[in-house]
Amino acid sequence: MTASLIESDEALVAQVLAGDEDAFIPLMARYQRSLLRLARNYVRDAALAEDVVQDTWMGFLRGIEKFEGRSTFKTWLFRVLANRAKSRAVKEARYVPMADEGDPAPDGDAFDPAGGWRVPPREWKVTPERLLLSTELLDLVHEALSGLPSSQRTVVSLRDLEDLDADEVCNILGISETNQRVLLHRGRTKLRAALAARLES
Repeated sequence: MTASLIESDEALVAQVLAGDEDAFIPLMARYQRSLLRLARNYVRDAALAEDVVQDTWMGFLRGIEKFEGRSTFKTWLFRVLANRAKSRAVKEARYVPMADEGDPAPDGDAFDPAGGWRVPPREWKVTPERLLLSTELLDLVHEALSGLPSSQRTVVSLRDLEDLDADEVCNILGISETNQRVLLHRGRTKLRAALAARLES
């Protein structure tokens, strides 16, 4: 399918609002995997994450008229999922609030006052052959991500895997811009350290 034939989220939502149930299928195909990834940041069990995603889609179908277009459909849908996932995680006593989590700050000596590296990190020993093993690298990223605290993992996933901007992430998670920035910085720093340790070996 060419890009010109791919309908926008807003066009598909308008079709669903007009009663075209078939328009729901491409929306679901477009966001199912991303929603599952986001749900797994709140509930560790895959079956629970699937339940949360299913509840989100059911909520979408029952309450689609609540989408007012003040944010993108993707942001709105992720916000619906985040709210449902938080509620489910509280019931399962697994929810960790989106906060500092008592995590120590990253090494302040690594950065200059302007935020740049004082001493750039060593170059990773990645050969062209290793880059071809993208599955292996992707597995390393997911493994490193899973080791992050929940709040950092969620912010890094939304920013770097889902390619959302800071305002969208703050909207979805209901956190301040400052909190989002700190969580993103700490998460990226830990992620880079974890990946560097593996790739430099």
